[in-house]
Amino acid sequence: MTNSKGYRRGTRDMFSRPFKKRGTIPLSTYMKVYKTGDIVDIKGNGAVQKGMPYKAYHGKTGRIYNVTPHAVGIIVNKRCREDFLRRVKENERKLKEAKEKGIRVNLKREPAPPRKEHFVRRIGNPIALAPIPYEFVA
Repeated sequence: MTNSKGYRRGTRDMFSRPFKKRGTIPLSTYMKVYKTGDIVDIKGNGAVQKGMPYKAYHGKTGRIYNVTPHAVGIIVNKRCREDFLRRVKENERKLKEAKEKGIRVNLKREPAPPRKEHFVRRIGNPIALAPIPYEFVA
């Protein structure tokens, strides 16, 4: 079994349950309400084998697009974890401050504006560049 290519290979520690956390899953886990548009982290639970995510998605962040009685559908487009979650927290803080002041704030990202105009100073006279004609040496 040097390099077995099984579906769950290399997940010995990934899906194992923590120390003293083995056994039946509490009912509060199943009672959580998930809504479309929520941002969630994908975490596989080794105590329930049915419906586990593939190992590549373990620990990724995604957005819920579908809620069914037994599962939720999550879209994971790209690596967005640190930067995206930081921006979400910052935008929530800005929105809260704006509501207290009673003003409207733009939370969208703006592209970088063009650079300011300036003069380019030259040192000495400009050099004229021209191609050198090809000489066949035989």
